[in-house]
Amino acid sequence: MATIQNKKTEQELKQEKLDKLMEGVDAWASFFRANPHRFVREFLGIILKRFQEIILCMMFRFPNAIYLAARGAGKTFILALFCITYSILYPGAIIQIASRTRSQATEVIKQILKIMNGGDVPEFIKNEILQDKVSPSEAFIKWRNGSYTAVVTAGESGRGQRAHVLIIDEFRLVDRDIIETILKKFLAVPRMPGYLSKPEYKNLPKERTKMLYASSAWYKGHWSYELVESFVINMLKNGVDGGHFCCTIPYHVPYMEGLLDYERLQEDMNEAGFNEVTFRIEMEGLFYGLGSGGLYSFDDLDKNRKIKYPFYPRSYNYRVADKRLFIPEKRQGEVRILSADIALISSRKSKNDATSIVINQMLPLGNGKYIKNIVYLENNEGLRTDAQALNIRRLFDDYDCDYLVIDVKGLGVGVTDLIMGDIYDQSTGTIYGALSCYNDEEWAKRCLVKGAPKVIWVINGSDKLNSDCAMILRDEFRQGRIKLLCSEIDAEDLMRELLGNKAWESLTLQERMNLQLPYLNTRLLIDELINLECETTKGTVKVKEKPGARKDRYSSISYNIYVAREIERQMQQKNSRNYDGGIFNIQFKPPMIKSKRG
Repeated sequence: MATIQNKKTEQELKQEKLDKLMEGVDAWASFFRANPHRFVREFLGIILKRFQEIILCMMFRFPNAIYLAARGAGKTFILALFCITYSILYPGAIIQIASRTRSQATEVIKQILKIMNGGDVPEFIKNEILQDKVSPSEAFIKWRNGSYTAVVTAGESGRGQRAHVLIIDEFRLVDRDIIETILKKFLAVPRMPGYLSKPEYKNLPKERTKMLYASSAWYKGHWSYELVESFVINMLKNGVDGGHFCCTIPYHVPYMEGLLDYERLQEDMNEAGFNEVTFRIEMEGLFYGLGSGGLYSFDDLDKNRKIKYPFYPRSYNYRVADKRLFIPEKRQGEVRILSADIALISSRKSKNDATSIVINQMLPLGNGKYIKNIVYLENNEGLRTDAQALNIRRLFDDYDCDYLVIDVKGLGVGVTDLIMGDIYDQSTGTIYGALSCYNDEEWAKRCLVKGAPKVIWVINGSDKLNSDCAMILRDEFRQGRIKLLCSEIDAEDLMRELLGNKAWESLTLQERMNLQLPYLNTRLLIDELINLECETTKGTVKVKEKPGARKDRYSSISYNIYVAREIERQMQQKNSRNYDGGIFNIQFKPPMIKSKRG
């Protein structure tokens, strides 16, 4: 009788088997949550490099993490592996991925699907994905266990979203206010596993929400440097208990692991256009900032990157184009200035020898003041004197410019002399008429063509003039009266939006690069300005480039803005002379006085 009573029912046996299974799940889930790199190896079939294993583990270990990666370090790949592993090991987890542009954040979703569809991933893991969608307007993955990974807009339209993990890719490009007031609010509620609803578990500590930042390095003047600095201070003070982790991976690490072509890297470094600032930021993972004697700050420059589209010259004949990309008709009161800092010889020995051309669109604000829109920049190396003169003369007409600014103290003499005569363009059969000097009578006498328009503003550099140019340029940037092209990071998205995805994809690689060049030259201009050093002597400021750096773009724009300020001054004087005295000079009809007759 006792034997019959002790015999377990079929239901009890099933429950016992289920309990043992769940105990095993609990043990293995805990193990893989503590060792996510082993989950990646055992279940995804991916053998990670040691630095990748460390970063992945730290992303799981800390609720706040920053990963600064050089090119070749596989930032998007690591973020995708984190999303896969976290989504599977934490059922019901909501991961939101934000970036300045949706296309950037969507790359993580694409990488997840690429990994999950790989040949090494077993079918039962592939089946963890229940549904997925990738489009310009929507990108998400629904997991079979209730987890959800999606791209969210880093802007006002993202309000109201919720997440247990928030990833901000290329966070340095996202507005800080958006992060603080919108994105961080996603993390209001932690993940609530079902067991927490049971009375015996209600007092257990809740899981922490996570915020992961990923990017390359940037400038010290930017808010992202302050964030990194605060993370590092927290790590030093509180160690592993502080909840913050930050690391940077320079190019040396992926090179040692065989992920980077060092010969290609050396070739890039030896090219004439090599930029040391960009290399330190993107490859060495170092924030770049002003040293002692710096004149221009990143904040003053970056806040003025407001122009969406350049004015491309007419020589940009593309199969697919939009009229908004080309030179518009002038507005009432608009003034256009072309400036050129001339160089004739291209040399690897001297990198400060490119001709830099800047187009300034001055739009009136009233009272003789103008906003200066730098709508086009180009740099040329190694052109002959005649080719330089023809190119400048062609652009002057293309942009319907009012003034041409050239530094004639150095190599600009020969080019200016040619522009003061008629120039024949053999490729088009066009004859460009001679131009004369506006601001210097001695130079005007060098023009032998009578009646030539006096539009050339020659710059005879001196310590005083160069100092004035440097300080005026800084003042204009600080007052927000110079607008630059927006970031080259946004350029492709803007072009896709303007032309359409199909039209953009139909362009050749060279055509796309040409469209992006003005944006890139704007970034290089900013690099030059930040990289300049200055010293004060006898009341003047002397600006010089650091060894190996260049300042041709700086010279061109500084002369351009100097002339723009002179034009403003002349307009203000003209307005003052034409001023009729305002309300104190109103013409009244004389009063009629009636006299009394006696």
